[in-house]
Amino acid sequence: MSKIKCIIIEDEPLAVKVLSDYILQTPFLELQETFKDAILATDYLRDNQVDLIFLDIHLPKLKGMAFLKTLTHPPAVIVTTAYHQYAVEGFNLNVTDYLLKPFEFERFLIAVTKVKTAESVSAKGLIGSKEKQEPGESGETKDYLFLNVQKKKVKISFSEIVYIESQREYIKIVTTKKEYISKMSTHEIEDLLPSNLFKRIHRSYIVSMSKIESYTAETVEVNGVSIPIGRGYRDIIEKL
Repeated sequence: MSKIKCIIIEDEPLAVKVLSDYILQTPFLELQETFKDAILATDYLRDNQVDLIFLDIHLPKLKGMAFLKTLTHPPAVIVTTAYHQYAVEGFNLNVTDYLLKPFEFERFLIAVTKVKTAESVSAKGLIGSKEKQEPGESGETKDYLFLNVQKKKVKISFSEIVYIESQREYIKIVTTKKEYISKMSTHEIEDLLPSNLFKRIHRSYIVSMSKIESYTAETVEVNGVSIPIGRGYRDIIEKL
């Protein structure tokens, strides 16, 4: 698979250096350009194909979210900021992930792997994996998936899923109707779920954002069940 071409839009030199170093350490990423403001990036995007934008929110001239709204068919976007209160707006604009500064390489890798996975899924033509389609593409966004459950393909609506739990080489999918066991990993099921509706909050748990009833820094409550938040995933809750 070809490398993911990315640009950085960031006005803090230290943040640019950190992102550039992280990109250099990631074999499937290729840094094309860096920009101190969104206006310069807009000019570049008119004439160049980009797969991923690392976007700061607090930019001179044109703010990050305002810039995002100007893009008719945006590439994948990973927001980087020190201010968690902008996360909800970011997810309304279908950003892939949200990195709260300062972030470690491990958290960066989680974010860019989502983009890589989306590229792979798109290339394979799997259904129900991503929210956006390329201009001119036919078909509708699916609101369900089919999973192998006891030698059958079972249709499960995204709206019915409460949470998913890893059980070694299996996963347990808890829905509002019943529970299912399927032989696959949480990474595989995560690839098939719309990232704006479901979030991994622990290496063993993925939850439906709409089913969260309450949360603390350590747990979320979904349908009366308390689910732990992994240490590396705590900034996800800041997006609620």
